[in-house]
Amino acid sequence: MNWHVWLAFLGASVVISLSPGAGAIASMSTGLRYGLRRGYWNIFGLQLGLLLQIAIVAVGLGAVLANSALAFTAIKWFGVAYLAYLGIRQWRAAPTDIADGLPVADRGIAMLGRGFLINASNPKAVVFMLAVLPQFLTPADALLPQYLAIAATMVAVDLLVMTGYTSLAARVLTLMRSHRQQVATNRAFAGMFFVAATFLATVRRASPA
Repeated sequence: MNWHVWLAFLGASVVISLSPGAGAIASMSTGLRYGLRRGYWNIFGLQLGLLLQIAIVAVGLGAVLANSALAFTAIKWFGVAYLAYLGIRQWRAAPTDIADGLPVADRGIAMLGRGFLINASNPKAVVFMLAVLPQFLTPADALLPQYLAIAATMVAVDLLVMTGYTSLAARVLTLMRSHRQQVATNRAFAGMFFVAATFLATVRRASPA
Protein backbone atom coordinates (compact mmCIF):
# COMPACT_ATOMS: atom_id res chain seq x y z
CA MET A 1 0.00 0.00 0.00
CA ASN A 2 1.67 3.22 -1.19
CA TRP A 3 1.29 6.60 0.50
CA HIS A 4 -1.34 7.89 -1.91
CA VAL A 5 -3.54 4.86 -1.33
CA TRP A 6 -2.97 5.04 2.43
CA LEU A 7 -3.93 8.71 2.56
CA ALA A 8 -7.11 7.94 0.63
CA PHE A 9 -7.88 5.14 3.08
CA LEU A 10 -7.14 7.44 6.03
CA GLY A 11 -9.72 9.90 4.70
CA ALA A 12 -12.25 7.10 4.25
CA SER A 13 -11.59 5.88 7.80
CA VAL A 14 -12.25 9.34 9.23
CA VAL A 15 -15.55 9.60 7.38
CA ILE A 16 -16.61 6.10 8.48
CA SER A 17 -15.74 6.74 12.15
CA LEU A 18 -17.44 10.12 12.25
CA SER A 19 -20.66 8.73 10.78
CA PRO A 20 -23.29 8.43 13.52
CA GLY A 21 -23.85 4.84 14.56
CA ALA A 22 -24.25 2.50 17.48
CA GLY A 23 -20.60 2.91 18.46
CA ALA A 24 -20.90 6.70 18.66
CA ILE A 25 -24.13 6.40 20.65
CA ALA A 26 -22.51 3.94 23.07
CA SER A 27 -19.46 6.18 23.47
CA MET A 28 -21.54 9.25 24.28
CA SER A 29 -23.80 7.28 26.58
CA THR A 30 -20.83 5.83 28.46
CA GLY A 31 -19.08 9.19 28.70
CA LEU A 32 -22.23 10.79 30.00
CA ARG A 33 -22.71 8.21 32.73
CA TYR A 34 -19.15 7.31 33.69
CA GLY A 35 -16.86 10.04 32.39
CA LEU A 36 -13.92 9.79 29.99
CA ARG A 37 -11.54 7.73 32.12
CA ARG A 38 -13.90 4.79 32.62
CA GLY A 39 -15.36 5.35 29.17
CA TYR A 40 -12.13 4.04 27.68
CA TRP A 41 -13.25 0.52 28.59
CA ASN A 42 -16.11 0.90 26.13
CA ILE A 43 -13.83 2.50 23.53
CA PHE A 44 -11.32 -0.35 23.73
CA GLY A 45 -14.16 -2.86 23.43
CA LEU A 46 -15.35 -1.14 20.26
CA GLN A 47 -11.83 -1.43 18.82
CA LEU A 48 -11.70 -5.16 19.59
CA GLY A 49 -14.98 -5.55 17.72
CA LEU A 50 -13.58 -3.53 14.83
CA LEU A 51 -10.47 -5.74 14.71
CA LEU A 52 -12.71 -8.80 14.59
CA GLN A 53 -14.60 -7.34 11.63
CA ILE A 54 -11.35 -6.69 9.76
CA ALA A 55 -10.07 -10.18 10.58
CA ILE A 56 -13.29 -11.73 9.27
CA VAL A 57 -12.85 -9.92 5.98
CA ALA A 58 -9.12 -10.74 5.82
CA VAL A 59 -9.59 -14.50 6.21
CA GLY A 60 -12.43 -14.61 3.71
CA LEU A 61 -15.30 -15.22 6.11
CA GLY A 62 -16.80 -11.90 5.12
CA ALA A 63 -17.68 -13.36 1.73
CA VAL A 64 -19.40 -16.27 3.46
CA LEU A 65 -21.39 -13.87 5.61
CA ALA A 66 -22.31 -11.78 2.58
CA ASN A 67 -23.57 -14.84 0.71
CA SER A 68 -25.27 -16.69 3.58
CA ALA A 69 -28.74 -15.41 4.32
CA LEU A 70 -28.92 -17.52 7.48
CA ALA A 71 -25.62 -16.25 8.95
CA PHE A 72 -26.38 -12.65 8.04
CA THR A 73 -29.89 -12.80 9.53
CA ALA A 74 -28.78 -14.56 12.73
CA ILE A 75 -26.06 -12.01 13.47
CA LYS A 76 -28.30 -9.11 12.48
CA TRP A 77 -31.11 -10.07 14.85
CA PHE A 78 -28.64 -10.69 17.66
CA GLY A 79 -27.41 -7.15 17.07
CA VAL A 80 -30.96 -5.78 17.03
CA ALA A 81 -31.78 -7.54 20.31
CA TYR A 82 -28.56 -6.34 21.93
CA LEU A 83 -29.11 -2.70 20.93
CA ALA A 84 -32.69 -2.90 22.20
CA TYR A 85 -31.38 -4.33 25.48
CA LEU A 86 -28.94 -1.41 25.77
CA GLY A 87 -31.81 0.98 25.08
CA ILE A 88 -33.92 -0.55 27.86
CA ARG A 89 -30.96 -0.50 30.20
CA GLN A 90 -30.29 3.16 29.44
CA TRP A 91 -33.97 4.04 29.87
CA ARG A 92 -34.02 2.43 33.31
CA ALA A 93 -30.67 3.90 34.45
CA ALA A 94 -31.07 5.65 37.76
CA PRO A 95 -29.92 9.27 38.14
CA THR A 96 -26.82 9.79 40.25
CA ASP A 97 -25.77 12.53 42.61
CA ILE A 98 -22.85 14.19 40.85
CA ALA A 99 -21.50 15.37 44.19
CA ASP A 100 -21.08 11.76 45.25
CA GLY A 101 -18.93 10.95 42.25
CA LEU A 102 -19.47 8.82 39.17
CA PRO A 103 -21.34 5.52 39.39
CA VAL A 104 -19.13 2.48 39.83
CA ALA A 105 -21.66 -0.30 39.52
CA ASP A 106 -20.37 -1.50 36.15
CA ARG A 107 -17.03 -3.22 36.04
CA GLY A 108 -14.59 -2.25 33.33
CA ILE A 109 -14.61 -5.74 31.82
CA ALA A 110 -18.39 -5.56 31.42
CA MET A 111 -18.09 -2.22 29.63
CA LEU A 112 -15.35 -3.70 27.45
CA GLY A 113 -17.64 -6.60 26.54
CA ARG A 114 -20.52 -4.29 25.68
CA GLY A 115 -18.36 -2.24 23.37
CA PHE A 116 -17.04 -5.38 21.69
CA LEU A 117 -20.52 -6.81 21.12
CA ILE A 118 -21.83 -3.57 19.61
CA ASN A 119 -19.33 -3.79 16.74
CA ALA A 120 -19.12 -7.57 16.57
CA SER A 121 -22.90 -7.95 16.13
CA ASN A 122 -23.18 -5.71 13.07
CA PRO A 123 -23.06 -7.90 9.93
CA LYS A 124 -23.69 -4.91 7.67
CA ALA A 125 -20.37 -3.42 8.78
CA VAL A 126 -18.56 -6.62 7.76
CA VAL A 127 -20.26 -6.66 4.36
CA PHE A 128 -19.46 -2.95 3.96
CA MET A 129 -15.79 -3.60 4.73
CA LEU A 130 -15.82 -6.52 2.30
CA ALA A 131 -16.90 -4.10 -0.41
CA VAL A 132 -14.57 -1.24 0.58
CA LEU A 133 -11.28 -2.69 1.83
CA PRO A 134 -10.27 -4.56 -1.38
CA GLN A 135 -10.26 -1.21 -3.20
CA PHE A 136 -7.25 -0.18 -1.12
CA LEU A 137 -5.32 -3.44 -1.51
CA THR A 138 -2.63 -4.22 -4.06
CA PRO A 139 -3.19 -7.89 -4.99
CA ALA A 140 0.35 -8.28 -6.33
CA ASP A 141 1.85 -7.41 -2.94
CA ALA A 142 1.74 -9.40 0.30
CA LEU A 143 -1.73 -9.00 1.80
CA LEU A 144 -0.90 -9.45 5.49
CA PRO A 145 1.15 -6.23 5.83
CA GLN A 146 -1.57 -4.35 3.99
CA TYR A 147 -4.31 -5.66 6.26
CA LEU A 148 -2.16 -4.82 9.29
CA ALA A 149 -1.77 -1.26 7.99
CA ILE A 150 -5.53 -1.06 7.39
CA ALA A 151 -6.30 -2.38 10.88
CA ALA A 152 -3.83 0.01 12.57
CA THR A 153 -5.22 2.98 10.65
CA MET A 154 -8.88 2.20 11.30
CA VAL A 155 -8.32 1.50 15.00
CA ALA A 156 -6.22 4.64 15.51
CA VAL A 157 -8.81 6.84 13.78
CA ASP A 158 -11.77 5.23 15.52
CA LEU A 159 -10.01 5.43 18.88
CA LEU A 160 -9.56 9.18 18.46
CA VAL A 161 -13.10 9.77 17.21
CA MET A 162 -14.75 7.69 19.95
CA THR A 163 -12.57 9.42 22.54
CA GLY A 164 -13.90 12.71 21.20
CA TYR A 165 -17.51 11.54 21.48
CA THR A 166 -16.92 10.22 25.00
CA SER A 167 -15.08 13.35 26.12
CA LEU A 168 -17.83 15.60 24.77
CA ALA A 169 -20.46 13.68 26.68
CA ALA A 170 -18.30 13.62 29.83
CA ARG A 171 -18.16 17.42 29.74
CA VAL A 172 -21.94 17.54 29.60
CA LEU A 173 -22.01 15.33 32.70
CA THR A 174 -20.58 18.12 34.84
CA LEU A 175 -23.42 20.43 33.81
CA MET A 176 -26.22 18.07 34.76
CA ARG A 177 -27.01 18.64 38.40
CA SER A 178 -30.68 17.78 38.59
CA HIS A 179 -32.13 14.27 38.48
CA ARG A 180 -34.73 15.47 35.96
CA GLN A 181 -31.99 16.47 33.52
CA GLN A 182 -30.27 13.12 33.93
CA VAL A 183 -33.48 11.16 33.40
CA ALA A 184 -34.29 13.16 30.27
CA THR A 185 -30.78 12.60 28.91
CA ASN A 186 -30.79 8.89 29.71
CA ARG A 187 -34.08 8.49 27.88
CA ALA A 188 -32.80 10.49 24.92
CA PHE A 189 -29.87 8.08 24.59
CA ALA A 190 -32.22 5.14 25.10
CA GLY A 191 -34.22 6.45 22.16
CA MET A 192 -31.04 6.59 20.07
CA PHE A 193 -30.31 2.94 20.86
CA PHE A 194 -33.86 2.02 19.86
CA VAL A 195 -33.47 3.94 16.60
CA ALA A 196 -30.17 2.16 15.91
CA ALA A 197 -31.84 -1.20 16.60
CA THR A 198 -34.72 -0.31 14.28
CA PHE A 199 -32.32 0.76 11.55
CA LEU A 200 -30.34 -2.47 11.84
CA ALA A 201 -33.58 -4.46 11.70
CA THR A 202 -34.41 -2.88 8.33
CA VAL A 203 -31.05 -3.83 6.82
CA ARG A 204 -31.28 -6.44 4.08
CA ARG A 205 -28.52 -8.61 2.70
CA ALA A 206 -27.56 -7.52 -0.78
CA SER A 207 -28.56 -10.05 -3.41
CA PRO A 208 -25.58 -11.86 -4.95
CA ALA A 209 -24.72 -10.49 -8.37
